[in-house]
Amino acid sequence: MKLTLAYSPVACSLVPYILLTEAGAEFDTLAVNLKKGENDSAEYRRINPKQRVPALIIDGDPLTENVAIQIWIARQYPQAKLLPSDPMQYAKAISVMAWCASGIHPKLTQQARPERYCDLPGTADNVRAHGSHSAFEYFAIAEDMLAGREWFFDHFTCADAYFYWCFRRCTFFGPDTTVFKNCTTHLQRMEQRPSVQKLLAYEKQVQAEFAKAA
Repeated sequence: MKLTLAYSPVACSLVPYILLTEAGAEFDTLAVNLKKGENDSAEYRRINPKQRVPALIIDGDPLTENVAIQIWIARQYPQAKLLPSDPMQYAKAISVMAWCASGIHPKLTQQARPERYCDLPGTADNVRAHGSHSAFEYFAIAEDMLAGREWFFDHFTCADAYFYWCFRRCTFFGPDTTVFKNCTTHLQRMEQRPSVQKLLAYEKQVQAEFAKAA
């Protein structure tokens, strides 16, 4: 089986990168420079007409949407135990992943790309501020969920990888996220994992290659 992950630095495509690494899967990457608009190219649209990363190309067949990709990885590599085995806990893990995708993620995009929400002159700062406020409301919920726990469930799962991206991404926007002690500890714990260390090294490599090609 040949796997290729469409990936861009800092973007949420880091989640399947981490999970594929956790699973011990062999995979290639297709680096997509979002700043140069490579996701809007005809070549990439043939892979993902939605013009987003990640996309996981499985024997030539692209799978899109982060939650779907994560579930596929977990099911394809059950030995990695990337989702809980108990049916209720399994569903709750997917609930956390869906929350990251449909709840937290849009509030991060609102801060990174305010023009997608309102393009009236002089509104960008207000749009960002509302996005930050909503993201902080969600992190307060996660703070309670992580109280007294290392992971969202009894062991590391896909939910931890996706939330790691969400919380890490928010740290790029300026507000003091360290007020969320449990979330910050979770981020630090994640960055001790070999899979995340590999991801962070690869991220720097791709960023350097993009900068050199600019």
